[in-house]
Amino acid sequence: MERTDDTGFSGIRVIQTEKAGYGVDAVLLAAFASGETGAGGVAKGSRIADLGTGSGVVAFILRHKLGGARVTGVDVQPDAVERARRACAMNGLEEDIDFICSDVKDMAQRDPSLAAGFDAVVSNPPYFRRTPDEPGASQPDARYTARHETTADFGDFAKTAASLLRDGGSFYLVHRPDRLADIICGMRAAGIEPKEMQPVVPSAGKSANIVLIRGVKGAGPELRMLPEIAVHEEGGGYTPGILRIYER
Repeated sequence: MERTDDTGFSGIRVIQTEKAGYGVDAVLLAAFASGETGAGGVAKGSRIADLGTGSGVVAFILRHKLGGARVTGVDVQPDAVERARRACAMNGLEEDIDFICSDVKDMAQRDPSLAAGFDAVVSNPPYFRRTPDEPGASQPDARYTARHETTADFGDFAKTAASLLRDGGSFYLVHRPDRLADIICGMRAAGIEPKEMQPVVPSAGKSANIVLIRGVKGAGPELRMLPEIAVHEEGGGYTPGILRIYER
């Protein structure tokens, strides 16, 4: 069942399903890529690709935060792309945002004209490896596909990001700390050097459960750690930092 939700960003709405709504990680990625959390952000007016776009929420928020940006969202699930396109029209953003239905690893073959055509790539990819014998793996539904590497693994996301980026362009990523070895190895194998990393903790004093990373295509080695972001106050509710990111 579908629902339409107001993101709180200047009335921008998304169409999503009851089982696959966006979370704080998507909003953090948009804030990270726009430079709000301390990272080197994307310049206004840039051309951006969003790999694994889902409902399109990251594309919509980025367009809001970076006026004039052009965003192309990519997702393997036709139903998700169709909802994102309808939401784009509902928000009046069709001139600035478009969506492509494609497996991430097939992008280079699908449209060679996109090669090296983007200033930045952002991604909130599937976090979990696919385990053949786990529930849902043999016949993955939309929720399973959004959360697991069913057709493309992180290495494929990194390779596609590198193929889309101009030299010196940035790849912004939100992922899980337990995949850091895969992330760094995958980026370097694709020619993207990790440059900034920012841990996200559920609340102060807790271990990080989310990590934000920016890599730069063709850059030299040197990784900078940014201050951690705490999502919740000790007694519950969002921290002032998260409320600022949500523009509340």
